[in-house]
Parts: sequence; structure tokens; C-alpha cells
Amino acid sequence: MRSQFSVNHSYIAYKKMTQKLILVLVLVSLTPFTFATNPPQKATWFRYYDSKGVANVSTNVTPNHIRYGYEALDQNMQVIKRNRPYNAEADIKQAPQRAVAAQKLAADTQLKSAYNNSSVASQKKKEILTGISKQLVFQQQQLKQLQEDRIMFVRQEREYSRKGQPVPAQLQSILNNNQKNIVAKKQDIQSLQTRYRNTAAEYDKIITRLKAME
Repeated sequence: MRSQFSVNHSYIAYKKMTQKLILVLVLVSLTPFTFATNPPQKATWFRYYDSKGVANVSTNVTPNHIRYGYEALDQNMQVIKRNRPYNAEADIKQAPQRAVAAQKLAADTQLKSAYNNSSVASQKKKEILTGISKQLVFQQQQLKQLQEDRIMFVRQEREYSRKGQPVPAQLQSILNNNQKNIVAKKQDIQSLQTRYRNTAAEYDKIITRLKAME
């Protein structure tokens, strides 16, 4: 008798467990269908209230919608989204700010396109400054040579003067050209030094900006 009762009890428990399992499987199978039948809501109507508080509804957005601000409604006339009214005066005041922001965005885009990241810009800075430094060294060597040549030419000039002889026209021409070349060379060196400083400062700004965007 006890054995039969135990068997019946086990059968009932098994049956209940089976029913629960079937219910769970049904719910799981219906879940994708539920999501599929409830896609994101789309605006069907657009409503705005005019200066008198009168509601105006249409299927498209008109200039008055933008002027007064409007609500996007679904097919059940439920509000999906609210859009603020357009303020011409505020828009005009913000125009300079938008222009600055647009210029900044364009500059940032150009920087990213040119250098990609701060590491590339740092390497480019190093390469350019190294090139300028080499030019400076070369120009300084030439200046030194011109100055040494001048010492020799001046000695020759003084030797003629000591002997009471006129300085040959050729030597005088050499001295004049030497002086002009020294002045020009100093200007070249100064220009390269300025270029070096400006390039370094420019790349410092570029690198700082790129790091801020990373």
C-alpha cells in the first residue's frame, strides 16, 4: 500500500514538473516574438500649439511647428518626443560661437588627418627641427669661414697701408663682397633661428591638441 502511494506521489510530482517545464519553454519561445511585435515607435503625427494655445496636428513638420516647438506623436497620439521652439534671436547670438566651434572642428579634423596622433606629430617635430639644426650648423660654419677670410683680407689691406701703397681695387672689391656676405649670412642664421623657435612652438600646440583628443 505504501509502495503504491509512493509511486502515485512521484508520478504527480513528475507531472507537475513537466507542466512547469513546458510553460517555461513556451514563454521563452514567445519572447522573441514579443520583441518583434513591438518595434521602436515612429512618429505619425506632429502637434504644435500656436500663440492662442490652439493645437495644430499634421503628418509633417511645417515652419510653424519649428517656430512654436512641437511634439512628435505615435499612431495612438502619445507623445514620443518634444522639440523646443526655434529662437531666431538666440540663434543669431550663437552664430559666432557656432562659427568658432566649426573652425575648431575643422582644425581638429585636419590635425587628425595630417598626424593621426601625438606620437606621429612628435616624431615629425623632431625630424623638422633636426633638419633646421643641420642648416644652422652649416650656415654658422660658412659665417666662420667668411670671418676668417676677412681677417686675412684686412691684414693684406693694412700691409698696403703700412707700406704707403694704395689698396688694389681687386682686394677692395673682395673686402666689400666679403662684408656683404657676412651680413647676409648673419641674416640667414637669424632667420633659421626664428624658424626653429616658431616651428617648435607650433608643434607644441599641435601635440598638446592631439593629446587632448586622444
